[in-house]
Amino acid sequence: MTVVNAAIKITPALVAEHGLKPDEYQRLLALIGREPTLTELGIFSAMWNEHCSYKSSKVHLRGLPTKGPHVIQGPGENAGVIDIGDGLACVFKMESHNHPSYIEPYQGAATGVGGILRDVFTMGARPIACLNALSFGAPEHAKTRHLVSGVVAGIGGYGNSFGVPTVGGSVRFHSRYDGNILVNAMAVGLAKKDKIFYAAASGVGMPIVYLGSKTGRDGIHGASMASAEFDDDSAEKRPTVQVGDPFSEKLLLEACLEIMEKGCVIAIQDMGAAGLTSSATEMGAKGDLGVTLDLDKVPCREEGMTAYEMMLSESQERMLMVLKPDKEKEAEAIFRKWGLDFAIVGETTPTKRFIVRHKGEVMADLPIKELGDSAPEYKRAFVTAEKLPVIDAGAVEARGSIADALERMIATPDLCSKRWVWEQYDHIIGGNTVQRPGGDAAVVRVEDGPKALAMCTDVTPRYCEASPFEGGKQAVAECWRNLTAVGATPLAITDNLNFGNPERPEIMGQFVGCVRGISEACKALDFPVVSGNVSLYNETNGKAILPTPSIGGIGLIENFAKSATLAFKRDGDAILVVGETTGWLGQSIYLREICAREEGAPPPVDLIEERENGDFVRGLILDGTASAVHDLSDGGLLVALAEMAMASGIGATLEAPPDDIPAHAYWFGEDQARYIVTVPAGKADAVLARARDASVLASRIGTTGGGALKLAGERPLSVANLNERSEAWLPAYMAGEA
Repeated sequence: MTVVNAAIKITPALVAEHGLKPDEYQRLLALIGREPTLTELGIFSAMWNEHCSYKSSKVHLRGLPTKGPHVIQGPGENAGVIDIGDGLACVFKMESHNHPSYIEPYQGAATGVGGILRDVFTMGARPIACLNALSFGAPEHAKTRHLVSGVVAGIGGYGNSFGVPTVGGSVRFHSRYDGNILVNAMAVGLAKKDKIFYAAASGVGMPIVYLGSKTGRDGIHGASMASAEFDDDSAEKRPTVQVGDPFSEKLLLEACLEIMEKGCVIAIQDMGAAGLTSSATEMGAKGDLGVTLDLDKVPCREEGMTAYEMMLSESQERMLMVLKPDKEKEAEAIFRKWGLDFAIVGETTPTKRFIVRHKGEVMADLPIKELGDSAPEYKRAFVTAEKLPVIDAGAVEARGSIADALERMIATPDLCSKRWVWEQYDHIIGGNTVQRPGGDAAVVRVEDGPKALAMCTDVTPRYCEASPFEGGKQAVAECWRNLTAVGATPLAITDNLNFGNPERPEIMGQFVGCVRGISEACKALDFPVVSGNVSLYNETNGKAILPTPSIGGIGLIENFAKSATLAFKRDGDAILVVGETTGWLGQSIYLREICAREEGAPPPVDLIEERENGDFVRGLILDGTASAVHDLSDGGLLVALAEMAMASGIGATLEAPPDDIPAHAYWFGEDQARYIVTVPAGKADAVLARARDASVLASRIGTTGGGALKLAGERPLSVANLNERSEAWLPAYMAGEA
């Protein structure tokens, strides 16, 4: 078969523009035995870039635990799948849309949401919730306010219009994200356990069908752009950002679920990164089959599109499907009913070749499995970060009073209320949201109940930079704690590993350390990784982001009526702290915001203690003993108590810290594996005895009541005033007043 070589000459400069290094191009030549066409070069560029091939990361990702008693499908498909009982499965995944969101924040964030929703419903699941993890630059940076506004509007605009509740997430600010924000989107869906759909094609001569919206020129080279560093000309990359249409995606969802229910589908793949190229090659390769495409039959919305453009377009709201031949007419009728394009654009073959035809000519003829399997795999050099010194709490001089410090801290960008963000999201559509944003984890009812799923996203990037291994452990442990704090049994995670340039040994060292920490925590907590995404080259002009391995967790609650919240419930309850408090100030918010010191080793994570303390707290929730629960993380004990008070309007009287811990370290230290639990006063002694029997450290530190937080030796802190301070900063900032 003769392949048409386009008039464009393949030069070293053109190869470099496609993100392929000279040795990678030589690998390509050896694989196909000739010079590629421009279309073939584009196909290899898409399939061998970092975003699609994981060439710098997969050697380390293999060490993650991916199996468990609840796991139906681990990494390697569009999304992970876990068994939640009663014949149902939870399908979920998290992915990044970082570079597009910096270039064009509204569409970048919107299409990030659209892409992750497709990953979920491609598996046969109806989406029931979205979450996100957002990292922005310093508030004073010239672009930050614009980026926050655009990203939040994009997430809300797509999710609200599509009709799925956005129920949780996280927002942080740091100067290291000034030139490269992070937008990590997570979607969760429900499916019947025996009706999960996969990407592997089967059968020879099966029709390959294009479904959804028409193909345009938006998003061309989107995957390649996501695998490159930024420079000062990042705005020139705007054409690589896709444009989303949530209303079309809603139609696509309903049409896909309907033809799945009718038994029409053999295999299905979302056209995400690298569009038609990745979806077609992955379906064929996974099924050990070849694929032939006829691009003349691809529905296009722009005139004169070339084979190169069609193969690399990342236009949104599109699917590729292998259909049962006898179901073609039925499937087409369903898609036409929903007003969507339906076109047979190819077929499966026994050749294991990927053949692309356009205008009667063969534009690409490539070995299909090698497109993915023969992508370069690097064991990049890495260096392990030096251990930072442990900060002696006694050597950290307190700056002002405890009361003043708390008032300042809860009004800082990282700790202030994010209500301004989540009130722009519809978090109750569907009627199953039991716990809304603002708590430890969202809780969404499974169908009519009584089961519910708990879900959250977590990571502490400053810990990950100070000690990648401990930071990776902590990200998983905090996710596990947040699910536990609402009464859920943690089942599995998805991850989104955001790092800088892996070709720099110190950055690769951060990645390796974090992955090893994540792996150790997941194994110790029986919390396997079932899906995820790696986003590298997150840096601008050589300045990398903080290492940010976002963790998205799912937990199961057998009866949502027994889930716990963090709000104090009434006056007179005993306040207990579960877990050991040493006053760890290294890398704490107190040290950074009050003492202007961002230094020291982060708190160590004892995974045995995490598990024992979490299981104990969950037991208190499930038997109805605990009236309120909150995990301790950023800001430490007093910030958590303030959050519980602000959520309820109820204050507390608190006992003096122990003599062997400085007061500021006791109240603001960030020791791990800790929870605040309130119980009826008459049950406090019994709970403490129960903790001793379980070898769990617990102590009583106060009593709820009144309208203020009262600390020994400090002025009372009005809960109303604290709430006003917490709520004020973000709206004022976005209005240009802060």
